[in-house]
Amino acid sequence: MNASPPQTELLFLTGYRGSGKSTVARLIAARLGWECVDSDDVIEAEASLPIAQIFAEQGEPAFRDLEERAVAGLCTRCQTVVALGGGAVLRPATRARLRAAGPVVWLTASATTLAQRIAGDTASDVRRPRLTGLSGLAEVEQVLATREPIYRECATVAIDGEGRDPAAIADEVVDWLRGR
Repeated sequence: MNASPPQTELLFLTGYRGSGKSTVARLIAARLGWECVDSDDVIEAEASLPIAQIFAEQGEPAFRDLEERAVAGLCTRCQTVVALGGGAVLRPATRARLRAAGPVVWLTASATTLAQRIAGDTASDVRRPRLTGLSGLAEVEQVLATREPIYRECATVAIDGEGRDPAAIADEVVDWLRGR
């Protein structure tokens, strides 16, 4: 399925933790013959620390500084699908940079689905910090209430991932991308 390349050479996936960004990004990249990069991996490699440790030792503002720099670097890439961290779009400068660099696909799902996916991901608690004093569904609902308007503002298109196979979502994104 590598026929006719899309007009853009850079694609960003955003959405809450557990929305499928990393999985779908890999599938899209394979379909396009592009590279796939996860911004969280870039941050951890540059800091030589896991994200949870950066949050614990340096705080969220320091992490967001690292994230902003990592995303700025990723915006210069070509033929790359970038899976963004769930909070990468929180800073206005980053949102503007993303919109200028390429389309931003927002992967959506219900808070219940996201909480279930996160609970089923054993690496999530080790790698990613809690963002509130809450846990599980309560945290997802609280954080989503704040982030959904930001995701909406930043997104070129929203794709509903509720109850869908990642391959079908990737196909929809590639079709959308090619039809732009």
